[in-house]
Amino acid sequence: MVRDNEGPDSEGIERAAKLARAVVRNVELVVVGKREQVTLGVLCLLARGHALIEDVPGVGKTTLAKALAISIGGRFERIQFTPDLLPSDVLGVNIFDPTAGGFHFRPGPIFTNVLLADEINRATPKTQSALLEGMEERQVTLDGVTHPVPSPFIVLATQNPVEFSGTFPLPEAQLDRFSARVSLGYLTPAAEVEMLSRFDRENPLLDLEPVTGEEEIADAQDAISTVHVSREVKEYVVALVGASRQHPDLSLGASPRASLALVRLGQALAAEQGRDYVLPDDVKHLAEPVLAHRLVFKPSAEMRGADRSQVLATLIDSIPVPQGGRPSAS
Repeated sequence: MVRDNEGPDSEGIERAAKLARAVVRNVELVVVGKREQVTLGVLCLLARGHALIEDVPGVGKTTLAKALAISIGGRFERIQFTPDLLPSDVLGVNIFDPTAGGFHFRPGPIFTNVLLADEINRATPKTQSALLEGMEERQVTLDGVTHPVPSPFIVLATQNPVEFSGTFPLPEAQLDRFSARVSLGYLTPAAEVEMLSRFDRENPLLDLEPVTGEEEIADAQDAISTVHVSREVKEYVVALVGASRQHPDLSLGASPRASLALVRLGQALAAEQGRDYVLPDDVKHLAEPVLAHRLVFKPSAEMRGADRSQVLATLIDSIPVPQGGRPSAS
């Protein structure tokens, strides 16, 4: 819970910074040469967000999700999304118990700490939408009964940006639930040699140990929410997001939920770097992973081959970066 009137929880933020760095280092024992992407995944967890991992097969998307779950001592579930997957396969189902003479709830794989929604765009929109309530409200409602999901809870969804045969593009409402998009990319030659060495005899995931627990993650999330965000930084966030709604190539810009994601991830990044206040540069650094997947091009722009990164670079350059961010002296 944010405590603006009490100021930042400096001690809690310091502990959160140590926890974030420890989790990143631990995941890097398995995921080689991708510190920035690993850090972004950890920041999404600490900001109570979710991440869309979009990349070609074989670059470590599943490994990243498993390593993160192990590192935080959490439960891990994987759902392989396919066209015949049903919402009940994700959420669970009420089963009639003839002995008791009533129904009891059998929870689905969404009731976990780290949920890997693998190839999410291969399921039908009806099944994709089964995740919406859990991602946003941290609960699942079936037959009028609400069931809270565990805490911490993060959805890491993967999709292949190249192969579109037999897929169902994620609707804007679903994409907007993801705080950030992570793209791992191919390894450098040196990093790929290191990866081969680490996987030489057995999968290093088998020896990975937790470095924290659910309670410590919850405390870190609470502390991070107290990181100071100045009015100047908030206005910068709103200006960036607002500019996306005015761009001539875009039929749909970023939503207010994107503004919230920029602020919350900015708080997590500031804490990870040992600060109790968000800088405009934090927002600028996070703008592309937070905003890119939320932009919808006009057909004319798509025909021209407009590029999201280029559009965002133009937007970012068009907005003056404010000075400051530090809390004013009392």
